[in-house]
Amino acid sequence: MIFITAKFQVRPESAEQWPEISRAFTEATRAEPGCLWFDWSRSLDDPHEYVLVEAFADDAAGAAHVGSAHFKAATTELPQHLAATPKIVNTTIEGQDWSELGEMAVEG
Repeated sequence: MIFITAKFQVRPESAEQWPEISRAFTEATRAEPGCLWFDWSRSLDDPHEYVLVEAFADDAAGAAHVGSAHFKAATTELPQHLAATPKIVNTTIEGQDWSELGEMAVEG
């Protein structure tokens, strides 16, 4: 799978509204057949930083995502709400789902 983590530094005046601002892009991406997950979190240390964790089944699914109308719309609509260019880690790994963290296994 293609595994991506990206950090978005959102302008202070857009930070509280970011979930709504990015909602159409998020929902459209989650509906893609090759999208395994597309999840936003907000930093505990910086209220203006959102972290996106996303995964796509394979290269074809990743290419379909980047070629989609909603991706192209996001690249023109979302930057006006950003304070800096997003930072990204993009890699291909084995598997299609999360693994368990055995060192913190919960019994019972």
